Amino acid sequence: MKKTKKAGFQIREASADKAYSSHDNLRLITKEGGTPYIAFKSDSVAGDDKTDAWYRMFHYYSLHREEFLSHYHKRSNVESTFWMIKSKFGEQIRSKDKDAQVNEALCKILGHNLCVVIQSMFELGIEAEFWREDQLS
Repeated sequence: MKKTKKAGFQIREASADKAYSSHDNLRLITKEGGTPYIAFKSDSVAGDDKTDAWYRMFHYYSLHREEFLSHYHKRSNVESTFWMIKSKFGEQIRSKDKDAQVNEALCKILGHNLCVVIQSMFELGIEAEFWREDQLS
């Protein structure tokens, strides 16, 4: 979270499963200007040991569950995409150098996006429009 903010990104919201449902995580996301959409554990109850951030989000979850869940479930899209990339190109990053590792991961993402475009063209009849070389400059 701190690295994200330091890189110049504004944190508006963070979605995570209940494994990340700690008071420290809720407090940190709120402190950095974001709204934490983190699932509550099944045994979550109000008590004296809860933080302001926990209370705000628990009440929001209780009173506006559908809206809360629409934000929370955005993480499902990301997890599905990661699963698709790992299934097609493998889980391992084989490069040793840090920059090469980043480039390898980005190539897997690019390859995934190309596969999705091609699949959409054939299965959904979507016509992809690519730029001609004279349009690039």
